[in-house]
Amino acid sequence: MDNKSAAPAAQTTTSHAVPGAPCWVSLMTRDLEEAHDFYGRVLGWRFRPARLGDEFSVAMVDGKPVAGIGALAHALQVAVAWTPYFAVRDADETAGRIRERSGTIAVGPLTFTSGRGALAADRDGAVFGIWEGELFAGWGTWRDEAPASLRLRTRDAFEAAIFYGQVLEWASDKPGACEVEYANEEVLLRCGGQILARLSSGALEAAADPTVRPRWQVIFTVPDVDEAAKVAVKLGGTIMEEQKTSLGEEITLRDTEGGLFTVAPRSMAVRP
Repeated sequence: MDNKSAAPAAQTTTSHAVPGAPCWVSLMTRDLEEAHDFYGRVLGWRFRPARLGDEFSVAMVDGKPVAGIGALAHALQVAVAWTPYFAVRDADETAGRIRERSGTIAVGPLTFTSGRGALAADRDGAVFGIWEGELFAGWGTWRDEAPASLRLRTRDAFEAAIFYGQVLEWASDKPGACEVEYANEEVLLRCGGQILARLSSGALEAAADPTVRPRWQVIFTVPDVDEAAKVAVKLGGTIMEEQKTSLGEEITLRDTEGGLFTVAPRSMAVRP
């Protein structure tokens, strides 16, 4: 590789620079082609191949990456679900901290071409991922423009903040660590000046309704929330929850394979 082609690599952001920050969201599905059709028509996404292999793709809006989709639910024996990933310095050490604090490691850590990752669940059963290694090109834009945002709906937001703080080194003295704030009975995660996630209390572990159980809620912005919901239903999806929040109207949908996601208006700020 010549010096000219090697230059961009020096600017690659790695998980070591932003420990504990949300760094990606990804859908584990069974049928990649069906997922492309559903989300392309509901959310207006286009897709390009991912570096991780043929079973992965990256969703794009206006030429910018939004989320990942991987046809791995069968292979990894996991439920079809949207999952947030958090940057960590060392995937193995983080996995150990998760187990020590009564969390669960479901898959991994596994080694990929650009890093190592694992799927985990916190003490209340909310599923999340950890990632050690290179972050995708354009991660800074993804963080700042927030095409996807996160809300943890959990039993007790303050207890959850302690768990994640210890596991992901939030509010620590480590360089680049995220900060935690408490406002309006929520816990806010601020990284690099941006609020990247909210933690809210009130979820019920044994609830029959999956939208009420502890889970990480992945929220995508769209030009028209009602239109996105109509298209989803027409394609076989289901409206699970409609609510007015301080940040605007949100509709939670279930795709044709059971994956839950939420749409919010692009004209409204999903986070302050």
